[in-house]
Amino acid sequence: MSRSASSRANRRGEPPPSPEPLPSPALDSHTHLDIVLGERPAGDEHGEWASDDDVDAEIAAAVAVNVPRLVQVGVDVPSSRWSAQLAARHPNVLAAVAVHPNEAGSGGADEAALAEIDRLAALPRVRAVGETGLDRFRTGPEGWAAQEASFRAHIRIAKRHGIALVIHDRDAHEEILRVLEDEGAPEQTVFHCFSGDAVFAKACVERGYVLSFAGTLTFGNAGSLREAAAITPVDQLLVETDSPFLTPMPHRGRPNSSRLVPHTVRALADVTGVELDQLCATLTATAERIFGSWEDS
Repeated sequence: MSRSASSRANRRGEPPPSPEPLPSPALDSHTHLDIVLGERPAGDEHGEWASDDDVDAEIAAAVAVNVPRLVQVGVDVPSSRWSAQLAARHPNVLAAVAVHPNEAGSGGADEAALAEIDRLAALPRVRAVGETGLDRFRTGPEGWAAQEASFRAHIRIAKRHGIALVIHDRDAHEEILRVLEDEGAPEQTVFHCFSGDAVFAKACVERGYVLSFAGTLTFGNAGSLREAAAITPVDQLLVETDSPFLTPMPHRGRPNSSRLVPHTVRALADVTGVELDQLCATLTATAERIFGSWEDS
């Protein structure tokens, strides 16, 4: 989700209660803690939106439900800096950095911005470039060329640093595959908040990509997503919140956070038929294959 949409979506009623903890540790492969905790002050270019205490409490709430691993994701240069700074100080967090495709489509991925993403991508606890990709829903045709140029640049940054690529794909399935084939996908490529059907899932799986499912998997009208998850090998699955967005059932429409990811993990266990303990273990192993160990500095 781009920061431009966040002001409408990050305050939507009272936060839901925490679910029952998972029986084994799992993770949230994609969260926006900066947006969960509120907008940065006007004119702030340092990415310090919330106190360390507030951030630490949010992470502790996730740990309390057995979600001890989080990937904090940037959407522009300031939030990417903030993400890298948080990961550097907090052992439960790794970072991803990028200019979001909707920001890129409005001119946000200029030479200076991409140079800063490249610099941040070299930091030891920045383990992915993302979210980057294409969005044909929020950005009109006038911004598509800039989006694609930014996507290609981000792919090259990920490959240069040997880290994962985290893709935002909205209404652009075939275009995403075309660009990945043109550029050559990084060894570890993740489709964040996977939104395709089983046919598209099969095309991604065959290419070795990892599909990350968010709270949308739990929605009543998400039958095609559940079919996609069901045909995906369990070691090519991840789970995420995209918090504060896409809150899973039974709390759809209220603010999301990493502590709610157990709802989606349990839904994924139902869809795949994998025992919950085993699914948690496999999700964790896949995350460490993609992003590396959270214990490494």
